[in-house]
Formats: sequence, C-alpha cells, structure tokens
Amino acid sequence: MVATGGLSIPTMGASGLGYELAQQFGHTLIATDASLVPFTFTDKTGELIRSLAGISLPVIASNERISFKLPMLFTHRGLSGPAMLQLSNYWHTGESISINLLPEVDVTDILLARKKLHPRQLIRTVLAENTDNALPKKLLAALQTHLWDDIKDTELANIKDERLTELGATLNGWQLKPSGTEGYRTAEVTRGGVKTDEVSSKTMQSNMQEGLYFIGEVLDVTGWLGGYNFQWAWASGFVCGEVV
Repeated sequence: MVATGGLSIPTMGASGLGYELAQQFGHTLIATDASLVPFTFTDKTGELIRSLAGISLPVIASNERISFKLPMLFTHRGLSGPAMLQLSNYWHTGESISINLLPEVDVTDILLARKKLHPRQLIRTVLAENTDNALPKKLLAALQTHLWDDIKDTELANIKDERLTELGATLNGWQLKPSGTEGYRTAEVTRGGVKTDEVSSKTMQSNMQEGLYFIGEVLDVTGWLGGYNFQWAWASGFVCGEVV
C-alpha cells in the first residue's frame, strides 16, 4: 500500500518515492506542481505587495477558469490567504490573475455618479467613503501612487469619464502576473500524481499490478481548502483497508 503523499512541505519528509514506485510498475504520472500555495511577484509589483504586508481584505480572485470570493492577504513574499491558495489550484506558470479589490460595488458607477453630485471631490475621498467595502487606508494610499498618482489631487470634474472608467475597471479587476509560487516548501498539497484511471476506485488496487495499492495524495486528486484533501486521504485509506 503506497501512502507516501506528495512533494509538499519537504521538511516533514515528503519525497517522490511513491511516484517512483508507481512508474516502476508502468503507471502514468500526471505532472506534479505545488498547489494551495501563495503567489510570488517580482519587480515593482512585488515591491508594492511587500510594502503592504499584513493587510487582509475580501476580494474576488479569478482567472479564465474559475473565481473565488474569499479573503486575500498581502505578505512579505507575495499574495496569500484563502482566495490566492484556492486560485493556485487552477493556475499555470505564465498566466495572469484578476483581483476584484471591491467586490461589493461597481467602482466605475460610483466614480461617475460622484462626479455629477460632488464634482470637487478627489478619487481617494470617494473610495475612502465607500462604506460597503472600504479599502484599508494604507492600501488605498499605495494604490493611488501605483494607479492614479498623476491625478491624485485633481478634482473629479476635471478628470475625463474615460479615465474614471478605466480606473474603476482596474480596481474591480486588477490584472497581475505572478512570477511563480512559494513552491513545495509551503504548498498545502501537490497537484498531479498517479493517474486515477489506472487505479480501482472500489479497492484502490493498481490495474497494472495485483497486490499494489495507492491511497491519498500520491494519486492525482487535489481538493479545495477546508479539509477535502484530508477527507480524500481518510476515505481512500478506509476503502483500501477494507480489502487488504
């Protein structure tokens, strides 16, 4: 019975032994990668994120395949929190991600409406007064420098609607391209593993070799946060234990 887990958190003894055993008996190995793991960033984006370490807020994190409405955390290494960890399960190197920093409101609508009602207000004033989902002050100040520093002291009346629309779209869909992730060192699970089509779902026995069983994370099964991966380990172990 192979219950060696994946490659995540090597300091706890994780290794590729289970994958090596599987391949020795002719099993297919789905490419492995760190998952449920924080994203890392470089250059100016990385500097911005590191300067905001410790700030947490609710967001909608998404890519072309899926989205999650959960908290996000800025860290000294990048972006973490449930939203980022969940999204990492569906992210591949080189892809961009989108972060809605104000998921409860349409920022464009607010800016354009406030321009008509209070044309002398500044953008930061409008965003600071947004009681539905106000941005933390430090984050708001950093974003101002990063996104609209050239018009930070310009009254709404003197800003073109097109620019306000562009800014609103950015705050509701901040496009970032991670340089990578923190890797197996901090990943909660390993994505990929022994191909499930080659293992019986009733007994967990190999279809390639009688008497050989695979359970848990060594297989190509990756769940969300919330205990799903523990449940898979326990359930597959129980099924296998019933027949071994």
